[in-house]
Amino acid sequence: MSKDPSGDKSAKDTHYATLRRAHRDQKRERGEIPTPAEDRRRQKAAAGGKGEWQAPPLAPDQVQLYGIHTVKAALSNPERKIVSLSATLNALVRLDIKDTESLPFPVEIVSPQMLDKILGPDAIHQGVMLETKPLPVRRLSALKDSPLILVLDQVTDPHNVGAVLRSAVAFDAGAVITTMRHSPTESGVMAKSASGAMELIPYIQITNLAEALEELHGLGFHSIGLDSDGPAPLESTFVGDRVALVLGAEGKGLRQKTRDTVSALARLDMPGAIKSLNVSNAAAIALYAARAHLKR
Repeated sequence: MSKDPSGDKSAKDTHYATLRRAHRDQKRERGEIPTPAEDRRRQKAAAGGKGEWQAPPLAPDQVQLYGIHTVKAALSNPERKIVSLSATLNALVRLDIKDTESLPFPVEIVSPQMLDKILGPDAIHQGVMLETKPLPVRRLSALKDSPLILVLDQVTDPHNVGAVLRSAVAFDAGAVITTMRHSPTESGVMAKSASGAMELIPYIQITNLAEALEELHGLGFHSIGLDSDGPAPLESTFVGDRVALVLGAEGKGLRQKTRDTVSALARLDMPGAIKSLNVSNAAAIALYAARAHLKR
């Protein structure tokens, strides 16, 4: 019997395309493949052919989270004040939500294209968006009893900060502290990069970093500033049983005031030709070394 070349394969093709997209999204969440680069043709399509896509304005007390892992973590966080959930039917299945009527917030069934128009064509939303209020403001007094914390000196890229949050949770740090100015606030981009970690660790924004470091010293923390030209390798600068690792922005590094305030300056010894790392990679290595010290 000959095959009918005119047979309808659209349903099967759509099913396999959905599986392929889900597989790619999962690999992106794990960092195994990069997020696609900006595609201006998709931007114009999302804007109805009228030029580049523009993000709709958000109120100061409004945050849009997206991505299966990010939204699932937010839904499990009792501190999250959720306004509404927008999701495709497939995303609801992946979130294990069977009865939307029982949820204490409204749920809207949408198409992926509707979310593209709200979040932009480059947002890997996986068919789900959660509108929430920002997490409660955290202060240094809210620090956990963890002996290890991270401090960021004006790291501005939300992707980097999100990756740092993820590493901080992986190594059981008690908090990530940063400045209010020249640092990203809570956002969908940062939450997606953190892949759920934003819900699991205090993200504390302070006004004056030098004063915050002095307060940490008063709490018994030994602060170590990471600098590619630091006078000693990181492993030799650990002291005591409470460690605050301080990392600066890529390029400019730590500010002079921060360098003058930390307990010690240290470098990550790298035998290769490249002597500096992305801040999130440096944070992960420094956290590993700090944990090794604290186990002794």
